[in-house]
Amino acid sequence: MPRLLKFIKLITLASLSAMLALGQQQNLIVRASTGQGPAVVTKYGLTVLHQLDSAGDVVLATTGNLIPTPAFITAAALDPTIKSVEPDAQKELGEADSHSEASNSIVSTSVDPLVIGGTDLVNYYGSTVRSGYASQPVTTLIHIPDAQAAFGIGTAVVAIIDTGIDPTHPALANSIVSGYDFINNVAGIPSDLAAVSGSTVALLDQVSQPQSASAQLPFVLNGSTVALLDGSTVALLDGSTVALLDQQNVGEAFGHGTMVAGLVHLVAPGAKIMPLRAFQTDGTGNMSAIIQAIYFAADHGAKVINMSFSSTSASPALAAAIQYARSHKVISVAAAGNSGAGIVVYPAGCGAIGVASINAAGYRSFFSNYGDADARTSAPGEALLTAYPGGGYAGVWGTSFSAALVSGTAAILGQIAPRASQGDFSDALEHGKKLSTDNLGDASLDVLAVLQGYHPDN
Repeated sequence: MPRLLKFIKLITLASLSAMLALGQQQNLIVRASTGQGPAVVTKYGLTVLHQLDSAGDVVLATTGNLIPTPAFITAAALDPTIKSVEPDAQKELGEADSHSEASNSIVSTSVDPLVIGGTDLVNYYGSTVRSGYASQPVTTLIHIPDAQAAFGIGTAVVAIIDTGIDPTHPALANSIVSGYDFINNVAGIPSDLAAVSGSTVALLDQVSQPQSASAQLPFVLNGSTVALLDGSTVALLDGSTVALLDQQNVGEAFGHGTMVAGLVHLVAPGAKIMPLRAFQTDGTGNMSAIIQAIYFAADHGAKVINMSFSSTSASPALAAAIQYARSHKVISVAAAGNSGAGIVVYPAGCGAIGVASINAAGYRSFFSNYGDADARTSAPGEALLTAYPGGGYAGVWGTSFSAALVSGTAAILGQIAPRASQGDFSDALEHGKKLSTDNLGDASLDVLAVLQGYHPDN
């Protein structure tokens, strides 16, 4: 191990050791060298709760009677077969963190952008959708119809690591393939609707909840639902209002996966959506589920992984999982975050393609993060119309949804170039629209130009 990396490992494990109380049972993500996972488990008497990769080199485990947790942390720092150890504490999640401005975006616009088209239904490549969804302004802004006519509607599998999906939504029902629920450890299609009852089909944005001071690796789903479209009625909510049709609080993250999937489908209606549930509808989840979902996607045919969440805390195991996906020609896309700051967030900052948000005029959304280490590109992320659980549609703001548009573009690339690498796609993104705004990547998303600019990496 190079001297610098060994030093970093020692510092990281020392910090972890200081965080753990003596004798406290702690779930740990343990990552071993290739082929060494089973031996590490046996050597230290670890109890494996979940195997996170197919080889057993990355596991969620606890220490057993053989060695207490603090002693294991000390030993791991000196063991060259152990790459990293980190805690798997539950995170407090929300539609936007305490620094986010996305939920207040509706206040900043003088024109209601959500009353688009009629309420009539149209056929959108085999699915029946609201006309305003299929023909919303962003489609012409980033040349979606032109790209579809020139290159197709996508055939690749897009894994969406999120809250689940509404498998019965008319816009999505024909596009969903089997995924996995990592919360309940069940294969199949994790449904957004499983957590709600009766007529509950809508939860709109509520006040951002501050993260717990003790929370570790607080991931945030980077998008806000501020408007629900039901027929011809537009319900606009301010940042302090919650609307539930049956008055039951199903959680501030409810519907997030369906909304993200709706925008992937808008760009690539021929793509297959693989829902991977790592977040509950109340916005809680674990790092281990995210990591396991990335390995699952890479091993089960996904070409694209969409991750519309972020954390300001780095994770060696997360970075390694993304690198594994890249080595299997899988393109990872992540939200740049909604704090309106030039900060690094993860997974955008550890190997995924980070996507910032811009408005229709091409300027940075005031809620969007920025910076070369966080934003590889940008895409529209304001007043987008997308699918919502229960067959409805919602107007959304946030880098979550900018990322979904980029993932849809990658899905079309997967059709014309199945072996394209993430590096190939990243290079192609440079052919998008040049912006006057700095620190948002080399160009913003233009679906047609990006696909025209694709060249395989020699």
